Amino acid sequence: MEGRHLVPTPDLLTAALSHASRGWHVFPLRPDDKRPAFPDHTADDCTGRDPRCRTGHVGWEQRATTDPDRIRRAWSHRPYGVGIACGPSGLVVVDLDVPKHPGDFPPAEWAAARDGGDVLGVLADRHGGTIDPTYTVTTGRGGSHLYYHHPESGPELRNTNGDRGGLGWKVDTRAHGGYVVAAGSTVAGRAYAVALDCDPAPLPAWLAGLLTPPPRPACRPVAVALPPDRRGRYLEAAIRRQVDHLTAATEGGRNDALFASAVALGQLAAGGALGEDDVYAVLEPAALSTGLRHGEIARTIASGLRVGARQPRHLTNIGRAA
Repeated sequence: MEGRHLVPTPDLLTAALSHASRGWHVFPLRPDDKRPAFPDHTADDCTGRDPRCRTGHVGWEQRATTDPDRIRRAWSHRPYGVGIACGPSGLVVVDLDVPKHPGDFPPAEWAAARDGGDVLGVLADRHGGTIDPTYTVTTGRGGSHLYYHHPESGPELRNTNGDRGGLGWKVDTRAHGGYVVAAGSTVAGRAYAVALDCDPAPLPAWLAGLLTPPPRPACRPVAVALPPDRRGRYLEAAIRRQVDHLTAATEGGRNDALFASAVALGQLAAGGALGEDDVYAVLEPAALSTGLRHGEIARTIASGLRVGARQPRHLTNIGRAA
């Protein structure tokens, strides 16, 4: 792609407008690629130079839109692919993948399965469910995306990945916090195309049950060893402030809140006032209580600690006398 003049194409603009007309929130992907075009940085690397990040990092999910004017402006510059942000669009997309190479075999549990479609069929049989027609896209590698309406009641559903805590081999799902490549786009020269054009069906109850996360644990404050003086009381207040900030975060902003709290406490850890283990101990249960998942929590706290370490806070001006 480097060095080539990429000309906007009416087809991609038409596709983006068409998806938005269904109420699906779209955003640009890099041309012929799965990765978001904007922002061009992660929350870890956000400097605020991007005009939309001046008051805090704004990711692709927050930038996704159904506004035709914004869509026309974006797709008039380059042949961006089209991403659909599942959470804002009220979608749960079941991604049925196919083996990627000759040695890509299923684990023993799914030994008879040829691909994700077979695994989903087995799951439906096990749970007395059906796989009814719904809006379907054929992916560039020959898999399928089944689009469903997110349940109107119950907890928000998040992404799952295959047999790593998900539904099974070659079956991923995308919901809040996830996106899919939309029909009309290409990735590595391979097209995504509509296979069945109809309104998305409601997510089957048996699938919703499998995807519903376990009840959130209550947030119980974790005690860490602090000195019994003004310095200790200062640290206790700082910890409480960050835990309160995290648990008060609303949908769509919980991971960002966790990152900000990890940066703030990471600065204190870098200055020697806390241990990194203390930061994990106080933030992990608070993050779990908001619905974030273990892996996401661990990665976000680690990122926050790295960023916080760049600006250590030393409590030399906090007296130690009671």
